[in-house]
Amino acid sequence: MTDREPQEIPAEAPAEGAVDPSDPASMIGQPAKIMRIGTMIKQLLEEVRSAPLDDAARGRLAEVHERSLRELEDGLSPDLVEELRRITLPFSDEGQPSDAELRIAQAQLVGWLEGLFHGLQTALLAQQMSTQAQLAQMRRALPPGVIVQGHLAHDEENPKAPGQYL
Repeated sequence: MTDREPQEIPAEAPAEGAVDPSDPASMIGQPAKIMRIGTMIKQLLEEVRSAPLDDAARGRLAEVHERSLRELEDGLSPDLVEELRRITLPFSDEGQPSDAELRIAQAQLVGWLEGLFHGLQTALLAQQMSTQAQLAQMRRALPPGVIVQGHLAHDEENPKAPGQYL
């Protein structure tokens, strides 16, 4: 250690209520709701695949599909709502949709939701890796003896020791 007193540098906290547009998690306002609806739709698709549907079942499934789309829109960012509307085609106006129409619509929605979840996971992982690289770069830029949130930025006594988190 040096003879001078270590300096304390406060860690910056994000402003309360601030939304970072580059944050992938901000694309979903209600993640738990989206996950519940996605799980329900996936389960429904599995049920529809294994059972023949009569007129009443097709009508009910079409209603559940339309309601699910509306509920999903409540929990998504405007960009994702627009994308979902672009890829979702309405059922034909000829009475009840056919079994095939319902299965295709459900499979399409399940696939879109799975793609959404995988895309978010990938973006969050990339963001985490970028943040870790930035933190490591910040640690290297600090002079020896600087304290960040109660931890020395550099361990002068053991330079090969792993660094502390900021």
